[in-house]
Amino acid sequence: MQLPAQNFSTAHCSIIPPYLLRRLARQDAPQFSAAARAAKEALVHVRSFQAARTQPAPVVPVTVRHARPGQPQRSVYDAGGTETLPGKLVRKEGEPASGDASTDEAYDGLGHTHRLYADLFGRNSIDGEGLPLDATVHFGKLYDNAFWDGRQMVFGDGDGEVFQRFTRSLSVIGHELAHGVTQFSAGLAYRNQAGAINESMSDVFGALVEQYVNKQSVKEASWLIGEGLFTPQVEGAALRSMKAPGTAYDDDVLGKDPQPDSMDSYVRTSADNGGVHINSGIPNRAFYLVAEALGSNAWEAPGQIWYDALTSGSLPVTATFGVFARATASSAVELFGPGSPEHDAVLQAWETVKVKV
Repeated sequence: MQLPAQNFSTAHCSIIPPYLLRRLARQDAPQFSAAARAAKEALVHVRSFQAARTQPAPVVPVTVRHARPGQPQRSVYDAGGTETLPGKLVRKEGEPASGDASTDEAYDGLGHTHRLYADLFGRNSIDGEGLPLDATVHFGKLYDNAFWDGRQMVFGDGDGEVFQRFTRSLSVIGHELAHGVTQFSAGLAYRNQAGAINESMSDVFGALVEQYVNKQSVKEASWLIGEGLFTPQVEGAALRSMKAPGTAYDDDVLGKDPQPDSMDSYVRTSADNGGVHINSGIPNRAFYLVAEALGSNAWEAPGQIWYDALTSGSLPVTATFGVFARATASSAVELFGPGSPEHDAVLQAWETVKVKV
């Protein structure tokens, strides 16, 4: 089975929202001069991504959901401050640590993410068929972003004033690789509510990678995406909070986290591809509420339900929140039965965030 080509692409999905970069680019304070310049350059890059999305996306197969997992095949490259990909190969599968923090964090993060999908979902790498995992570090000069370009991961070093290196956060690595999983399964459009679901799925699995590696229960986990990216100058904990969307940061330079936590505050905008990074807070909170209601570990029943909904082959590429909510409810019934605690938790979570199932 194949998904038809669409007039959009899931490639080039970046972790830093354009609205945050725009705010930073307007800063004229001397202590943030490097950050402002870096944000302007990153915005140019983001605009080029958006232009690329007007081109037809490649036809991608619906993957085999339970292919036999193999060992990861990781390669990390160093762009050396250029924007040439992939760069110089600096560490490949099985080699010892290089001593470069970005290289080794990327290598480890690729492995941790591969293990989550293999151990819990029987998935053989990002595409389900053993796709080699490639990453490039030290991309650009003071580059304020990390992104999945449809084939590999790319990490900037940050500007040093607002953002630190982007390999510091395992949830960021897991987030970006999850865009690849979505690309090779549901192929969700990167616009409007389908794009917000696309972003939310990446936050969900980014959080799950971090929790699985650290063996954190639902209560022990921070539920923060991008924790550790900000420098000490920023009043904020992370880019986003799944537990409490809209509370991740409140800073004089970056402003206040704009994410809504229910449809009551849904943001209607043409910016950011229809608010994909903003409105993802709504399905993010729904997932957290399911995990909170069930307790134990989020990668167990909640993760299984969300993964099944994503990879079932039933989601249209332009799925709305309501369509996705119904898919998760159906997955809960299929996996755990109608009226089960898992099914009830899913229904209650979507009701709380005001999405009709």
